[in-house]
Order: sequence, then structure tokens, then C-alpha cells
Amino acid sequence: MGSWNSIPMEVMYQVLGWTSIICWAFSGYPQLLLNFRRKSVVGLSFDYVVLNFTKQASYLIYNATLFFSPIVQKQYFDKYGYDQMIPVALSDVFFPFHSIILIFVVSVQIIFFDRGSQKVSKAAIAILVAVWFFAGACFFMALPTHSWLWLVSIFNSIQVFMTVIKYSPQAFLNFTRKSTVGFSIGNIVLDFSGGVATLAQMSVQSVDQGSWVNFLGNIGKPLLALTVLQVSIAFDLIFFYQHFVLYHIKASRVSFQRDPESTDSEPLIKDSDHLQGIATTS
Repeated sequence: MGSWNSIPMEVMYQVLGWTSIICWAFSGYPQLLLNFRRKSVVGLSFDYVVLNFTKQASYLIYNATLFFSPIVQKQYFDKYGYDQMIPVALSDVFFPFHSIILIFVVSVQIIFFDRGSQKVSKAAIAILVAVWFFAGACFFMALPTHSWLWLVSIFNSIQVFMTVIKYSPQAFLNFTRKSTVGFSIGNIVLDFSGGVATLAQMSVQSVDQGSWVNFLGNIGKPLLALTVLQVSIAFDLIFFYQHFVLYHIKASRVSFQRDPESTDSEPLIKDSDHLQGIATTS
């Protein structure tokens, strides 16, 4: 197993790792707090919640297995060399675990808070079933030869794929409702920050080791960082345009009108809440 050549580089690696984890971990709270304040989940895409759960669960399986399993670690060293380091830190295990807890809390909010006529789409259910069926099939393929490193790399690919598509339902819901009321865009900014920190973290390790095998070996992590960078920038622009330009006037009038998808007789959000939400999520 490889060791660090530079103590400052090791410290920087840990700092960047926890910086990205904190950004990503806190990215789930703005939506959770917004739901609680409004006592409603109208405006939040349930498809996004389902797809995000699949993404985080796959990421947890990959990181936890590679970090804790001596068998998988041995297969990693056999493939990439014993002078290399396992490219997964404890912070990488903490992040998806914490995210799954937040998703569970949001799911409880979906059950008990006003959700209007919203529900999980058949397309999201089909994707969920197909992805986990594929993962199950890969497990039975890996079982005879004990190809566990290959199996966890499959979960890596799954979480990268889910990262690419998970925001699309929310953008589409905003478009069909012609409103962003009920959706917090703060998570996009924090996702972007976490992606930059993760990519920098992987670069620090590669520079210290004088090898880019860390990128090639841990395909999902750099791909996740690159994907988050690209997707977050794209959705940053989409969500900011929807929130502050395209549907801003309608959002400002919410205090005078009842949300068309809500079953409550009271407005879902007041003018002061909307202005406060913009300040806290921008």
C-alpha cells in the first residue's frame, strides 16, 4: 500500500475531502427546511427523490465496500499495484450515508405533508426497477468468480449515470408548473462546490503519488466530480433562469393566490417567505 510523500499534500487531501463532503451533505437541508416551513412538498419532484436515492445508495455500496472490505482492497491492489493507495476516504462513506438519511426524512415529509396531485411517475419507477435488476444480475455474474472489484465498479457506474439524470425531472416539473415555488435551488450551488473540491482532492493525491492511476482506478469519483461540474453548471443556469427570470413574477404573486396543486385553502408560501427563500438559497 502506498504512503504519502508530502505531509502538506496529505493534509490538503483531507481538507478538500471534508470540504466536498460538507458541501454535498448540507445541500440536502435547504429543501428539507423549505418543506417543513411550508408544510408542503408541492413543487418538489418525487422522481428526483427516487432517482437521488438510487444514486446515493449505489455510491454508498461502492465507497463502503472499497473502504472496509479487505477482499476488495486486495483485488484493487492486484490490479493497480500495491504501491497505490485506496482512493476512498472515510468522508466518502459518510456523505452518501448522510444523504440517504436526509432522503428518508424528505420521504416522510412527502407522506405527511400536502403533496397535491403529485406522485412518482411510471418512468421513474421503470428506471428504478431496471437499475436494481441490472445490479442484481451483475451480482450473480460476479458470484462464481468472486469478481467483487468489478461488481462495485458497476455500482460506481450506476451512481454516475444517476447523477446525470436525477435533476431532469425537477427541471421538467418547474417547466410544466411554470413555477419554482416549493423547490430550493441551494443544493445546485453546493453540489457544484463539492464537485470542484472532489476533483481537486483527486488531483492532489495523483500529484503526490506521481501517478494518475488514482483517476483510472477510481473511475466513479473523478467521473462524479466531472459530471457534477458539467451537470451542475447546466442545471445551475436552468434553475436560476427559471427561479429568478422565467417564473419570478408568478412566484411573487403566490401570497395572493392558492397553489393550483395544493389541497390547502391557505397559500403555500408568503411573500416574505419567498423573499427569504431567495436570500437563503441563492
